[in-house]
Amino acid sequence: MVSTVLPGDAAGALVQGLSAEDGARVQAALDYAGGAYGDRLASSGQNAFEFSLGVAGTLAYLRTDAETRIAGLLFELALMDPQVGGALEEGFGKEVSDLVQGVYQLIRLRDLTVGKEGAGAARGAGKNAAQQAAAQVETLRKMLLAMASDMRVVLMRLASCATTLRYFADQKRFDDSTRDYGREVLDFYAPLANRLGIWQLKWELEDLSFRFIEPDAYRQIAKMLEEKRTQREGFVASSIRRLQDELQEAGIRAEVSGRPKHIYSIWSKMRGKELDFSSLYDVRAFRVIVADVKTCYTVLGIVHNIWTPIPKEFDDYISRPKPNGYQSLHTVVTADDGRPLEVQIRTQEMHNFAEYGIAAHWRYKEEGGSSFKSQKYDEKIAWLRQLLAWKSDVADVVAGQEDLQKEWVEKLKATTLDDRIFVLTPQARVLELPQGATPIDFAYHLHSEVGHRCRGAKVDGAMVPLNTPLRNGQTCEIITAKGAPGSAGPSRDWLSPGYTVSSRTRSKIRAWFHAQEQAETLAQGRVLVEKSLQREGKTAVNLEALAQKLGFAKVDELFIAVGKEKFSLRHVEAALHEAPEAPPQVDEAVVNKSRASSVEQGAKSGVLVVGTEGLMTMLAKCCKPAPPDPICGFVTRGKGVSIHRLSCKNFAEMRAKAPERVIQTEWGAAGLETVYPVDLFILAMDRQGLLRDISDVFMREKINVIGVNTQSAKGQARMVFTAEIGSTGQLQKAVSAIGEVKGVLEARRQ
Repeated sequence: MVSTVLPGDAAGALVQGLSAEDGARVQAALDYAGGAYGDRLASSGQNAFEFSLGVAGTLAYLRTDAETRIAGLLFELALMDPQVGGALEEGFGKEVSDLVQGVYQLIRLRDLTVGKEGAGAARGAGKNAAQQAAAQVETLRKMLLAMASDMRVVLMRLASCATTLRYFADQKRFDDSTRDYGREVLDFYAPLANRLGIWQLKWELEDLSFRFIEPDAYRQIAKMLEEKRTQREGFVASSIRRLQDELQEAGIRAEVSGRPKHIYSIWSKMRGKELDFSSLYDVRAFRVIVADVKTCYTVLGIVHNIWTPIPKEFDDYISRPKPNGYQSLHTVVTADDGRPLEVQIRTQEMHNFAEYGIAAHWRYKEEGGSSFKSQKYDEKIAWLRQLLAWKSDVADVVAGQEDLQKEWVEKLKATTLDDRIFVLTPQARVLELPQGATPIDFAYHLHSEVGHRCRGAKVDGAMVPLNTPLRNGQTCEIITAKGAPGSAGPSRDWLSPGYTVSSRTRSKIRAWFHAQEQAETLAQGRVLVEKSLQREGKTAVNLEALAQKLGFAKVDELFIAVGKEKFSLRHVEAALHEAPEAPPQVDEAVVNKSRASSVEQGAKSGVLVVGTEGLMTMLAKCCKPAPPDPICGFVTRGKGVSIHRLSCKNFAEMRAKAPERVIQTEWGAAGLETVYPVDLFILAMDRQGLLRDISDVFMREKINVIGVNTQSAKGQARMVFTAEIGSTGQLQKAVSAIGEVKGVLEARRQ
């Protein structure tokens, strides 16, 4: 484990590996911290100066840069006094001040989220255990993404967790607060240390956390390790000597050493594999470090020649590294006493990465002459990759969340730290929003009704304009209009540039205005119909029955059609009196069931998708194509390929927006009796017998009519017939004949 750095040798440990100039800066920060902290205590109860030494010592062990070590010494000052940032920037530079502020924000968010929803919720009721775990994992992920624009901030947070746990262990504090803290670290921060590749810190966080969560199990395993320690160490030492002799004979230079034993790892394997202590192979283990990859495999052959390998326990993480970049050869062999022995083989570079993770990676870059700042973008990308892999660890606490995990992984693959922000509600709920989102976006993300009733917003307690861009980690509170739901609505100004950035928000605003317009139209249509009923003395008529008689499924559809002036009140009056002028009750000569096989009833359309077989196709209702119209396909979401005429305006708009979804199609061989629905528009001077004369044309041409919609205004009749045809040639012949009917001004396919 990493031991706490004591004040006496603090300076030497803190400047290890730094240049003389950087070492002097760290020493200056150490002197400043000693005077600034005085006798003050950290939140854990530990002396604040000793706590800062522990954090900085851990960061020095991880080989971080000078700025990170200085920030580790000083960030507790920001927790005590948030206004200290200016003094730190003046004394130690903006980079240190930013790091300190980053840790302050991260811990502040931890207090808001995990502090309210974490340990206390885990003991409480209301949600089942799986839901609690899922909520905590998701909250922490968002919290980290929100604030960790610099990974060194996360390293400082991990170091502070380790220092606090060490203090609790030294003080032998076992109560609810230490158990809750241990659970938080074990569930959230230890997996994060693992995915950052800092195994030493990960193991220490796990063992210390486990000590407070399961003290009895911890003591039991520790006792078993101690009882067999002499025998185990003697066996491992003899095995190491035997391997060293074989390596020396082969001319291979290698460092061979025993592996430390980690109590939490032993307990997890005993519980997960239902093994007893004596059956655990990694209780007896050692590690071999060599110069290059080729030698790793040579050593593996020697190990397998000395002892018998267990095939199922071999892992090649060199050719197939873990998602976090870890590389090593792992093998388990049967030793001379018949019990398993684990051997790990790796290069020095692999070992450094395993021990220090990302911190070591940074160190190599600095030694190569490349500054940290110049690599900032690359580090952000690496950070996303680490979090992507880390999710698979913490999600294991939630049973049956495979679909959720897949969705999350796909989502994060397309995400960067720069295009999403994370904002809190006053109740500590974290919301994910697009970069540049405003309080209006925030309100609609909470709930549509909250967005409609939004009248103002407070950000971090201060009133702001509704078009103010939000930033990571801010707390936003929405002020809503009073009154019953639906009594208030958005402003049309919100659709102007600058007020919203989310397409989801804008669609909800447009939907509200559309609903309002529909309501106004419906009310206007209702008034017109009711006035018509009063004039005719038919106020007691059943409106639902009247609407159905007029061809509407619901009475509201009748009101809307009348309100939009798409349906004449004369038809309503005619239906009340059952007069000849009522909407045409088209007889079987005009509208009847088709004897042919209609594509609308499931018949094959005869459409072929070029280069593809078996795709579901449907004829678009907007343009109703029929052979031999030039056609083209558009791939829809979930409904197959929609077939449009090339001249269709809707198709032109869709092709412009998504050209990659256009697919070539052509007419193939349909059934002999297959018919296609098309719309025929007719404009004529209104007269008695007009409908009969047009019906005669359809009968002569043997065209079946399945729908009629007529309107009459100012002496003109506008009619739309939906007819079933075998080809457009059949339709064209009927159009020519209808054009010769008395009074017809225009006849064309719609």
